[in-house]
Amino acid sequence: MTELELHDVTIQGPRLTLRPLREADWPLLLRWNSDPEVLYYTEGDEVSAYSLEEIQAIYRQVSQSAFCFIIELGGRPIGEGWLQRMNLERILRAYPDQDCRRIDLLIGEKDCWGRGLGTEAIRLLTAFAFEREGADVVWACDVADYNLASRRAFQKAGYAVVNEIEQPPGSKAHICCDLALRREAYMGRKITIELPRK
Repeated sequence: MTELELHDVTIQGPRLTLRPLREADWPLLLRWNSDPEVLYYTEGDEVSAYSLEEIQAIYRQVSQSAFCFIIELGGRPIGEGWLQRMNLERILRAYPDQDCRRIDLLIGEKDCWGRGLGTEAIRLLTAFAFEREGADVVWACDVADYNLASRRAFQKAGYAVVNEIEQPPGSKAHICCDLALRREAYMGRKITIELPRK
């Protein structure tokens, strides 16, 4: 069985701390990934809950090619997010010579929705991607048309819609979009964030 790939990166923002995901975090991830209201926005199909075994398999697999974080507000875990090496063939084919990364995140504590915390987490992960990891393009992939909050959060962080992909009839989403931010655009609107040294 694949183990959770650990790292020691902590990112500090104005309000949020992104700390490494640990094996002790499974109860948090299970709670967030068992909430149908949270999953409505994060899942492309009609998933209403994941089992602990399913969650462990997902996060352990993703951690092999990603920095996985727990998002904390004042020491309270409120969500999770990761910066992952691009794994979608359609983007790898279109950008064969580019270091493409993707950001995925979830704010699991619903009392924290609508407070700009997702945007701050995106900005922190974006800065980490460009300033420490040397990415060329950072992506938000398959953002569904019913998840306007996610789309707006990425756009507030400087991302622009690159692809709009029509979904098959009967799907939960009619359109999913990919948003991207290129290094050149990021450097032109660079924000100052303290990041750990490589």
